[in-house]
Amino acid sequence: MKTEDTITGFDWKYSAAPEAKDHIKLKSQYDLFINGNFVKPNSKKYFATYNPATEEKLAEVAQANAKDVDIAVAAAKNAYDKVWKKMPAKERAKYIFRIARVIQERARELAVIESMDGGKPIRESRDFDVPTAANHFFYYAGWADKLEYAFPNRHPQSLGIAAQIIPWNFPLLMAAWKIAPALATGNTVVLKPAENTPLTALKLAEIIQECELPAGVVNIITGFGDTGAAMVAHPNVNKIAFTGSTDVGKIIQKAIAGTNKKATLELGGKAANIVFDDAPINQAVEGIVNGIFFNQGHVCCAGSRLFVQESVATEVIQKLKARMETLIVGDPLDKNTDIGAINSKEQLDKINDYLKIGSKEGLELFQTSAAIPKKGFYCKPTLFIGAAQSNRVVQEEIFGPVLTIQTFRTIEEVIEKANNIPYGLSAGVWTDKGSKIFNLTSKLRAGVIWANTYNKFDPSSPFGGYKESGFGREGGLHGLMPYLKF
Repeated sequence: MKTEDTITGFDWKYSAAPEAKDHIKLKSQYDLFINGNFVKPNSKKYFATYNPATEEKLAEVAQANAKDVDIAVAAAKNAYDKVWKKMPAKERAKYIFRIARVIQERARELAVIESMDGGKPIRESRDFDVPTAANHFFYYAGWADKLEYAFPNRHPQSLGIAAQIIPWNFPLLMAAWKIAPALATGNTVVLKPAENTPLTALKLAEIIQECELPAGVVNIITGFGDTGAAMVAHPNVNKIAFTGSTDVGKIIQKAIAGTNKKATLELGGKAANIVFDDAPINQAVEGIVNGIFFNQGHVCCAGSRLFVQESVATEVIQKLKARMETLIVGDPLDKNTDIGAINSKEQLDKINDYLKIGSKEGLELFQTSAAIPKKGFYCKPTLFIGAAQSNRVVQEEIFGPVLTIQTFRTIEEVIEKANNIPYGLSAGVWTDKGSKIFNLTSKLRAGVIWANTYNKFDPSSPFGGYKESGFGREGGLHGLMPYLKF
C-alpha cells in the first residue's frame, strides 16, 4: 500500500507483515457446547461462517433450535441449583481467574481467529479485544467474594440463569463482558454469539472446558434470531443480557413484558464527537480517526457525528483528509493494516446504500484514494461534509467507516444538535478548558463521555446508554447489579 510523506514528497511502501496462521487450531465443524461437552444439534443443521476479507469458508457451525435451547437452559438450571450457587464465592473466583489466565496464554490464537472471522485488523484484536476480554475475567474474579462489601447491608443474591446474546463486532470481548459478571455473582449462563462471528466464543467454550468449570455453568449455543428468541422466551431464564440493534432490543422488551425477568440492553448509537476551537487539533484529529475509522465504524459508540467549531472547521477537515490518506485498507491479518474488512456482504450493502443516500441528499462526499482489495468486503473511509440534522446519514446508525461533519458556533447550539437524536450511548469532547468539559458532561444525554480521547475502555468503568441506546450498565461495580437481587 502506497503512502506519501506530505513534507518530503518521498514515495514509499510498507512491506507486507502478515500474522502467521499456522499456529491456530480450527475445526471444520463445531457443535453446541452444553453441559460441559460439545454435542450435536437436535436440528441436525449446520451453517457456514466466512472470512469477510477473503470470502473463504472457515467452518461449519451447529444451528440450535428450541429443543437445544431447552436442553441448554436445563443444564444451566441443574448446575445453578446443585453446584454453582452453593459453591463458596472464593472458589468461584478461582475458576474465573483460571479462565482469564488461559485466555492470556492463548491470546495469539484468539486474536488471529477474531480477525479472520470478523474482519477487524489484527492490531485491534491483538492489542485491545483479547487483552480486554482477559481483563474482564480478572476484574470480576476479584469481586466474586466481595459482594457484601460492594453492596453493604443489602444481602445480594444471585438471580439464576442468564440468557446472553452478543453481536458480531466484538465477539470475544462481548462474551467476556457478559459471562464474567454473571459467574462472579453466582449465576449460570446460556450464551449465543452472532451467527456471523461464532468462532472465538466457541474457542472460549474450549477454554472453559479446559479450565474444568463445572458442567452446565456456561453453555454456548449457536444459531440465528429464532435461537435467541427461544432463549428470551424460555420460562426458566431469569435474566436477559442483549447487545445489538435497537429494533431487536424493542422486540425483547415486548417479549419479557409482564414477566419477572431482569434485562440489560445495550443497543445502537450515533455518537457526537465535538471539537472546540481551543482543542489540541492534531490530537483531536487522531481521536476522530480512532473513534470511527480504526474500528471500521463497527462499534455502537463510534464517533460517527463530528461537530467542529466554525473557526477551526477548515483546519480540522484539511488535517482529517490528510490523515485519512495515510490509512491502509486491506488484509486484516497484515500488521500494517489500519482498516480491515466489513463483517459481511449484507453489512457492506447497507453501508453502500447509505453512501448513495448521503450523495442524493446533496452532501459533499470525500473518500480516500487508497486502493482496496478486489476480493472481500471492503469500504473506503468516507466523510460527508456539510451535513445537517435532517440528513438520514446523520440520524440513522450506519455501522461503517462513514463520518458526517457539521459545524457549530456556540456551546448551546452544539449541545442541542448533539442531543437531537434518538440515541444516547456515547460522546467525545475536545477542549483545553476543564470547565467546558464538565459543562458538557452534565448536559449531553450520553452514557459515556470521553474528554480529549475516544474509545477508551476499562473493566472497572461502567458502560451503557440512554434513550434508544438501551438501559442498564455493564462493566465496573455497576455491571454486577443486573445479575443480583437484594
